[in-house]
Amino acid sequence: MFGPLRMSDAGKNTAKDIRMADLYTDYGYSDESECHVMPLLLPVVQSLMPQRPPQGRALDVGCGNGSLCGVLLRDGWDVVGIDLSQSGIDIARKTHPTARFEMLGADDQLLRHLNEQPFDVVISTEVVEHLYAPRAFIKGCFSALKPGGRFICTTPYHGYLKNLCISLAGTWDSHANPLWDGGHIKLWSRNTLGTLLAEAGFKNIRFRGIGRAPFLWKSMALSGEKPSGG
Repeated sequence: MFGPLRMSDAGKNTAKDIRMADLYTDYGYSDESECHVMPLLLPVVQSLMPQRPPQGRALDVGCGNGSLCGVLLRDGWDVVGIDLSQSGIDIARKTHPTARFEMLGADDQLLRHLNEQPFDVVISTEVVEHLYAPRAFIKGCFSALKPGGRFICTTPYHGYLKNLCISLAGTWDSHANPLWDGGHIKLWSRNTLGTLLAEAGFKNIRFRGIGRAPFLWKSMALSGEKPSGG
C-alpha cells in the first residue's frame, strides 16, 4: 500500500515493478469527522510528541481526511499530510488550507517525492496494520526525519491475553474480517512492532497501551527517535 512491491515471474529472468497504490482500496471518506478511535489515540499521541521547536514541522503519514493534522495545526506545527485516499486528501485540502496534502505513499524516496526538508516529527495512526510491505513504509518514515527527530506510530494491539480472549469468544471473523477490502492484514504485538522500528534504525523506543484494561488494550503507540548521527 505504501511503496513498491518487487515480484519476479517464475522461470523467467524478468521482473515487474508493481505499485502498491494500484492495489489500494480507497477508504471512502465522506466528511472531515475524526475516526472513531481518535479520542482514545490523541491524548497518547500528544503525550509522546517532542517539544515543538520554532517553526516545527510535522508529517502525518496516512493522514486520511486530515483530522489529526488539524490538531497539529492548532498546536502550532507546520504540517504536511500524505495518504493514498483521494477522497481523504480532497477533504483535508478543503478543511485545512494552510497545510499541504499530497496523494502519496511512504518509501525511502518520500522526501524527494515531496521536495521537502526532513521533519521534526513523523506520525502515523492506525496505518501499519493495513500494509503488505511495512518495512518499506517504516524506512520511508525514518528517512523523512531529521537526525534526532521522533516517530510516533499507533496500531491495534495484539498480545497473548487479548488474542486468547478473542479466540475464546470466537470473534476472529469479525475482529480481523478478511472480507474487508483494504482491511487489517497485519496483527502487531509490542514485540513485533518494536522489532520493525529497531530494524529501521530507531532508538529509545517507548510503548504506550491505549484503551481498555492492561494487556487487553484496544490499540498501542510506539515511538522512536532517529539517532542524531543518522
